[in-house]
Amino acid sequence: MPLHIANLGSSFAAGPSIPPCVDDAAGRSGANFACLLASRARARCTDLSVSGAQLPNITTDPQDRAGRLFPPQIHGLPPDADVVLVLGGGNDIGYIGGLFEDTLNASWLGSFVLRVRGGVGAPLPTSGTADAPLDVDALAHRYGGVLDAIHAKAPKARVFVVEYLTMLGTHTRPGTDVPFGAERMAHHRAVCGRLLAATGKAVAGREAWAEVVPVGAASEDHAVGSPDPWVSGFTWKLFYAGGAYHPRAEGMRAVADMLYKRLVELGIVDDDGNGDNDGGEL
Repeated sequence: MPLHIANLGSSFAAGPSIPPCVDDAAGRSGANFACLLASRARARCTDLSVSGAQLPNITTDPQDRAGRLFPPQIHGLPPDADVVLVLGGGNDIGYIGGLFEDTLNASWLGSFVLRVRGGVGAPLPTSGTADAPLDVDALAHRYGGVLDAIHAKAPKARVFVVEYLTMLGTHTRPGTDVPFGAERMAHHRAVCGRLLAATGKAVAGREAWAEVVPVGAASEDHAVGSPDPWVSGFTWKLFYAGGAYHPRAEGMRAVADMLYKRLVELGIVDDDGNGDNDGGEL
């Protein structure tokens, strides 16, 4: 039987705006890192990722997107999966939604779009309210519950918890590469830091069957404004296609290379001898 890979998570796993689109309502690409990995490993791929998903949409809550109701992703998880890729948490704390808020508020047109649409993605709630952002421990607890549910459904699978690609990195210039200043850029980097910290804490104690794929550090030099970007900045065309502040095709290839290298190290697949595409070191 060929290796069976399953993919769960949000838009950074699904790959909106990266051709070919295989599910428009889900914002899912046929060239996201799961599909690329499966192709290289000659594996079967069950791709359940849906753009906009929060962690409960993986396990317990259906997701209404583009007029279609997606059941909790875990319902489609094959119990015989050998490898499960999971990426999430960013929408739970409003990471990319917060970037959109600041970007759109930087222009009169963007501010108008915000008023008409009532916000985009998962904008950061006002601190101190009942909907205040999750702290690291709360997000880690939520993420850990997702991992436990995956392990219960597919107990033989190795679970790879894929970090988000870095959006604002070493080359990103506030006010130039992004339309907001250094203070807001520091804020968004701090949100990303909390997301990465929670992701790591979620895996703690589950290392026998799960591990983090350290995409964040590997992509610091490939963020918005980089000479070799793995993610897209903001344009109106990308915004309406779902690809602004999201992985580019180059980023998906880099993550797939990292995953393939790790599968080789674990003896899950044989090295094909093709090397990688600057996918960083694990």
